[in-house]
Amino acid sequence: MIAIIDYGMGNLRSVQKGFEKVGHDAVVTNDPAVIRSASKVVLPGVGAFEDAIAELKHRGLVDSIHEAIDSGKPFLGICLGLQLLFDKSYEHGVHEGLGIIPGEVVKFELPPEYSVPHMGWNQLYFKRKPPIFEDIEDGEYFYFVHSFYVVPKLEEDVAVESDYGGKFCAAIWRDNLFATQFHPEKSQSKGLQVLKKFGELK
Repeated sequence: MIAIIDYGMGNLRSVQKGFEKVGHDAVVTNDPAVIRSASKVVLPGVGAFEDAIAELKHRGLVDSIHEAIDSGKPFLGICLGLQLLFDKSYEHGVHEGLGIIPGEVVKFELPPEYSVPHMGWNQLYFKRKPPIFEDIEDGEYFYFVHSFYVVPKLEEDVAVESDYGGKFCAAIWRDNLFATQFHPEKSQSKGLQVLKKFGELK
């Protein structure tokens, strides 16, 4: 069973429906015991970094995230769920993140012809191909909605890049930890393939 962490922010039901569509049971929960017993864990999210960290702390979910990743079970972060894994974010001030992946979350600073937030379909380019992207070709399009992006301190954490006025990290991969800036649940058939592969991980 896949546990989707509910901290009061984001498109939880659409992520759950995405997994169900490809044949995987997924439950939306804020219960640390359910998260602990799940075979896989997903941290999705849409919204402000500061509010999200505050809600994770308020609901007592920070330890559950660390435990899930440390246990070796497959863990997937999506959009804000990727950014929260980092040391700090510069979104409306400076805010400490979960400190799981070394690095920062910074705002796009782009020429005026590029609108921010970056919203729409962009291509993915693999530096390393995580197993959840096994069936995805280089250059496939996925759906993004974000004003901030992650800058990992360690180059080996970067698995996938995209380009919006310059290259940026579109996904990370470290052992059992996967996280994407784009929304697989909004990326039609290719995104569903990613969710399917994640659900099949052992």
